[in-house]
Amino acid sequence: MLENNTELIKMAFEESIPMHKFLGLKIEILEKNFVRVSVPFRNELVGDFRNNIWHGGVIATVMDSVGGVIGALHFTSLEDKISTIDLRVDYLRGAEPQAIMVEGKIIRFGNRILVARMKAFQNDQLIAEGKGVYNFVRKNAIGEEADDDISEV
Repeated sequence: MLENNTELIKMAFEESIPMHKFLGLKIEILEKNFVRVSVPFRNELVGDFRNNIWHGGVIATVMDSVGGVIGALHFTSLEDKISTIDLRVDYLRGAEPQAIMVEGKIIRFGNRILVARMKAFQNDQLIAEGKGVYNFVRKNAIGEEADDDISEV
């Protein structure tokens, strides 16, 4: 159902989630196992006011959202659910006051667990990388949790 409806997922991701709308997230590329999101810089996103650097929590939030949207591409129903189990982010350099791009790729998709790797860039320079582990629950036609095996990627 939703696996082939990327426009619906894109609209929901950008317009229906208040945090995403506040941050101005825009999906640039949306594929089955890969997504690229752009985020414009705004002064409200500064964490280090002395150097005008992005707040690390904003970058982590975007990375988490990227992992979630990759999982949503595999929904077969509006009843399916995805939730974050764990998120790890390594910050490699401060993010300057300009837009960032965050890419995410599925590295494992099992029966109930999805693992995604994310990278944040500015001007093609890596500023942070992370990994998210997500609980993925499909609902069957009668609203019960399905025990189907989701193949690895």
